[in-house]
Amino acid sequence: MAILEVKDLKKSFGDSDVLKGISFSLEEKNVLAIIGSSGSGKTTLLRCINMLETADSGSITVDGGVVFDSDRTEKLTAEQKRENQLKIGLVFQSFNLFPQHTALENVTLAAKIHAKNRPDFKQNRKAILAEIEENGKALLKKVGLSDKMNNYPCELSGGQQQRVSIARAMALKPKILFFDEPTSALDPELTGEILKVIKDLAAEKMTMVIVTHEMNFAREAADRIIFMDNGVIEEEGTPEEVFDNPKSERTREFIAGYSD
Repeated sequence: MAILEVKDLKKSFGDSDVLKGISFSLEEKNVLAIIGSSGSGKTTLLRCINMLETADSGSITVDGGVVFDSDRTEKLTAEQKRENQLKIGLVFQSFNLFPQHTALENVTLAAKIHAKNRPDFKQNRKAILAEIEENGKALLKKVGLSDKMNNYPCELSGGQQQRVSIARAMALKPKILFFDEPTSALDPELTGEILKVIKDLAAEKMTMVIVTHEMNFAREAADRIIFMDNGVIEEEGTPEEVFDNPKSERTREFIAGYSD
């Protein structure tokens, strides 16, 4: 069974149809790269899956739990919605770190807030918070920032801030990690360090969906590729199928543009 299922997702802004019936699935431990020109609907798709935007119709299921269903969403309780949305982690383009908090505090803040909903929180408060702190430190170590835990965002480079963002997205132990153009806000020399972190996560079989303009990275890191164009999935397949033997003329034009 697929860990992510998106069925006939549609989204419009005014008279503009941005998503025109998107359907795809993703198996656990796989990496999906979504490519396409600006304005093709890639970011809107990610925002709908992460519930930063509400789709007009269709359904989104993560690990068997309904995140969105235009026929059923209103019947879900607030607790069910929250539980299903916590299965998803998102790394933004522009870091979105809290400037008044250290790297470690940024990573652990959401986990500490959610821990208060645990029925045993009052009884085991110290142990639970200590466990969250240790997990935060382990995540920062994983992304190569064990020596920057007490630094504030203004004291970190763009690449370091993005690595904190990745650690923060992983702190709630999501089933799927989403990346929206994770290198777009970085200088070219900093891009490599972020792509290395993502490749390391892929090697550890973290399930991921990555919107990217880095074609070589998509080819190397992804198990599946989706090429979006004008609000639809124009082509989907393995990296070899999409990059080396595309069926669609529009896909061929897009790939050729990055090869020039």
